[in-house]
Amino acid sequence: MTKKEEIIVPLLPLRGLLVYPTMVLHLDVGREKSVQALEKAMVDDHLIFLTTQKDMSIDDPSEDDLYHMGTLTKVKQMLKLPNGTIRVLVEGLKRAEVMEFYDEDEYYSVNVEVHEDPESKDVEDQALMRTMLEYFEQYIKVSKKVSAETYSSVTDIEEPGRLADIISSHLPLKLKEKQDILETLDVKARMNTVIEIIHNEKEVLNLEKKIGQRVKKSMERTQKEYYLREQMKAIQKELGDKEGKTGEIADLTDKIEKAGMPEHIQETALKELGRYEKVPSSSAESAVIRNYIEWLISLPWTNATKDDLNIQKAERVLNEDHYGLEKVKERVLEYLAVQKLTNSLKGPILCLAGPPGVGKTSLAKSIASSLNRNFVRISLGGVRDESEIRGHRRTYVGAMPGRIIQGMKKAGTINPVFLLDEIDKMSSDFRGDPSSAMLEVLDPEQNHNFSDHYIEETYDLSKVMFIATANNLSTIPGPLLDRMEIITIAGYTELEKIHIAKDHLLPKQVKEHGLSKGQLQIREDGIQTIVRYYTREAGVRSLERQLATIARKTAKIIVSGEKKKVIISSKNAEEFLGKAKFRYGQAELEDQVGVATGLAYTTVGGDTLQIEVSLSPGKGKLVLTGKLGDVMKESAQAAFSYVRSKAAELDIDENFHEKYDIHIHVPEGAVPKDGPSAGITIATALVSALTGRSIRKEVGMTGEITLRGRVLPIGGLKEKSLSAHRAGLRKIILPKDNEKDIDDIPESVRNELDFVLVSHLDEVLKHALNGGLHL
Repeated sequence: MTKKEEIIVPLLPLRGLLVYPTMVLHLDVGREKSVQALEKAMVDDHLIFLTTQKDMSIDDPSEDDLYHMGTLTKVKQMLKLPNGTIRVLVEGLKRAEVMEFYDEDEYYSVNVEVHEDPESKDVEDQALMRTMLEYFEQYIKVSKKVSAETYSSVTDIEEPGRLADIISSHLPLKLKEKQDILETLDVKARMNTVIEIIHNEKEVLNLEKKIGQRVKKSMERTQKEYYLREQMKAIQKELGDKEGKTGEIADLTDKIEKAGMPEHIQETALKELGRYEKVPSSSAESAVIRNYIEWLISLPWTNATKDDLNIQKAERVLNEDHYGLEKVKERVLEYLAVQKLTNSLKGPILCLAGPPGVGKTSLAKSIASSLNRNFVRISLGGVRDESEIRGHRRTYVGAMPGRIIQGMKKAGTINPVFLLDEIDKMSSDFRGDPSSAMLEVLDPEQNHNFSDHYIEETYDLSKVMFIATANNLSTIPGPLLDRMEIITIAGYTELEKIHIAKDHLLPKQVKEHGLSKGQLQIREDGIQTIVRYYTREAGVRSLERQLATIARKTAKIIVSGEKKKVIISSKNAEEFLGKAKFRYGQAELEDQVGVATGLAYTTVGGDTLQIEVSLSPGKGKLVLTGKLGDVMKESAQAAFSYVRSKAAELDIDENFHEKYDIHIHVPEGAVPKDGPSAGITIATALVSALTGRSIRKEVGMTGEITLRGRVLPIGGLKEKSLSAHRAGLRKIILPKDNEKDIDDIPESVRNELDFVLVSHLDEVLKHALNGGLHL
């Protein structure tokens, strides 16, 4: 038995290191508490208790993080290094066990019970010592890690316990194994443990030697790479392949069974796994098969989120996130109501169409949030290759699934809200037509069996709620457009923009620029000024950029200490944003001859066009400028022909086409313009120029004209009306057949505009020309 005594000493925790009794070694100490413990030891009797941490990563270990058995040591020497750490030389004295733990704030101290090995040794001890020395000698002969001098140094040791400790310190043991030997107080048991460890290490070294010889024979036929591969095989063979490919196959099998795949998909996966097991790891096909199996495992097959069918909550979420957009919100709530009643509904396919910046993408996120579904977005802008949608065949190098399957993997559920952004920006070339590949994705009757070229097995997309966004519906092929429910977002009125800026954009910019609500305030008249004189758009992106500019300048003012609070109004907006970029209202300042205001519909919302006509002496030549498209040129020819046919009734010289050259121009010549809706505008400007009568400045017009003067309906009335309102026009002349579309215009805009419905150009001229035109 060992002798025992108790003593209180400072504690020094060790990381990844263990000290046996009688060992002398250097330690580098850097932790503050450890330094304080060392200094305390130097002040007292140079004694300090060393024990090892269970977890090396802990910087400030507590009692539970340390082994209770350690070594009582004596500090022989202490040296401060330039980098702030302390190098200390310690000598292990005796085993010691912590009985009580004290936290002295600056360092830890412990009450330890010291254990001494018995001095007497019997015949069994001598036999164990000899066996241990013999095994250690044999180990040194086969190992290159221990020198022969080491053996010579241990042969003179006569104490059995010390001999076991010294030999243990030279063996390549894990820290836990060394700790177990330290905790073994019985000397005989300790020596038996060391003998067993040496024997096992010797067997491992002999086995390594045998493997090396076996591999060396194979290497004579091949190069070094083959040698390394064979060595790995030989090691796996000796280990029973538990950590080689067999373990990997077992892991993949378990994942396949837990993935929730349909039965036929699971059979395919297991079949591919069988192929993977037979193919050598060095083969290129091995990586291809492994990648395919991992894709099958990672796809969601049954995992779904539970829809939150609370219509009141969904309506609240949509209203909080977006101002206006009533039709879209109503459609989402209808979808929820039907699903709540039927408890099963195929995912609808909505297409949010409208100019940039009106909130199409953020609206899709809000829909996902209101439904409690995961949200995933892919951008289709610039996609030209069909395989981007359907994936590549696995025979190609670098093959991978298409964006739809990639999106489903990212979503992690079978029923996400899936946003197909910029669906109108897809195009086709020699690599295929991606819009045709989208037909299967967006067809509710087909997408439950969607086929990806890479996956090769059918995948169910019927539970996905697809939402597409587009700026221009005219570029989307008809069959694809037919599969989607179009919801048009025309743009925002001035009042809506002010609300959006106050409730959404300004708080967001204040937060992003590190400001508080009290540090930046923009009054309503200030926001109105920004909307009117610094932006001209259907959406609110430019408005948000202007607010960001104000926030940046405010941050600079506050940081520099000029002011603690900034208030923006219509009076000081120019100080922050510079001179006004736009004149509020593009309407002409006075009535003019030969200049008519038309209304146009573009991919970025509605806009106004000034169409100018000038006459010069000539022979009836008609000149069209302003980068006009073919349809718009034809409208100009039709208007010209109508005016010629009605010259007498319009009080125009019937031979004007022989006396004058006519130049029709649409300003902003760098911007392409096309469409039939400028027909009545061109005709009105032409009549004005030829009769000398001015056109009312507050009148805008839109409508297609025929050779008989009939006015045909047009599209995009809502967008055109919003642009007319922004431009400060008061009266809009539009085709009678468009009367049904007036209800789509926001009430605040309708109340400020006078709509004149016409069916013939004669009516247009009566309302547009000053003094009218009596026919």
